[in-house]
Amino acid sequence: MGIQIIGRIAEPKTIAEGSGIREIQRLCRIYGPGRWKKRKGIAKVRFPDGSVGLAEVHWYEAHGIGRKEYKIKRIIGDSP
Repeated sequence: MGIQIIGRIAEPKTIAEGSGIREIQRLCRIYGPGRWKKRKGIAKVRFPDGSVGLAEVHWYEAHGIGRKEYKIKRIIGDSP
């Protein structure tokens, strides 16, 4: 089992879109063409060892396709 996002992602922000995304060709080939955006936010995550904490999460999303390829970029701390 990998990392699981628990609940909502807080403070979502767009950090790149369209041709500003390095992986745009791969995303279009795998998931289909769309108005792709790379986004980030803060989320409560459950790690493989069962512990829970806050982390900065990055993902790609496109309208009609949805959110794809979540990544943990940095661990912020333990969740209350």
